[in-house]
Amino acid sequence: MSPASVAIAGPQAARARPRRRNGASERLWLGLAGVLALILMLELLPRTGVVDPRFLPPFSEVFAALVDRLATGDFWSALGSTLTTWAIGLAAAMVSGIVVGIVVGTVPALREATASTIEFLRPIPSVALIPLAVLLYGTGREATLLLVVYASFWQVLVQVLYGVQDVDPVARDTARSYRFSVWTQARTVIWPTALPYVVTGFRLAATVALILTVTGELIIGTPGVGQLIQVAQSSGAVASMYALVFVTGLLGVIVNLATRALERRILRWHPSVRREATS
Repeated sequence: MSPASVAIAGPQAARARPRRRNGASERLWLGLAGVLALILMLELLPRTGVVDPRFLPPFSEVFAALVDRLATGDFWSALGSTLTTWAIGLAAAMVSGIVVGIVVGTVPALREATASTIEFLRPIPSVALIPLAVLLYGTGREATLLLVVYASFWQVLVQVLYGVQDVDPVARDTARSYRFSVWTQARTVIWPTALPYVVTGFRLAATVALILTVTGELIIGTPGVGQLIQVAQSSGAVASMYALVFVTGLLGVIVNLATRALERRILRWHPSVRREATS
């Protein structure tokens, strides 16, 4: 690069960085304004009589109930149980989805043979398996794990199948012509192409796993935050129930932010991530 081009690129880069910072700062302030507007609405609607405060308490009461919950050991024990179930289910779904996806995707005959089965099983709602899960495992963690793994597995499997299908045929044929082993082909040819799809599957599966974890705890009665929500609702502790619902929403936000940050770190070389970073 010539000195003239460096001199031109330098000021342009310097002007681009403040624009990116200003854009991020603007999005942050707009997001905070939206949250404050929602809090204000939740505070005013019950107090002005628009909604019955027996069914939707003011936000200040919900926040006070949340503070009380945070001071109890039962809450933290339930939160730990929820995160443990979520992590185990997500890990099992990721491992099984990646392995099955690569094996099925790399064997055309196997993919054709399983295509109809996958399309039949994938749309089945996980909540429809709740009676089966209870019959097999009762109200223990295994019952909720069955729902979590089943729902998350398809998110990963479908993405991995797309990733394997996207492998360059020339690169695949070249690896075969050089007689690469199956493991070498998977590591050097298939995995780099499939990795962006795997990360996308992980991001989708992480959210689905959290939803099914709370759903299983709420309906089946597996220990966790969902079970606390059900107990608060049945006992008439409405403010405490909304406080726990707020916790589950906050968990969803944290999971989404964490998976996106991990995606940007793993795929920092990918063009889509570079475009997002420069926008």
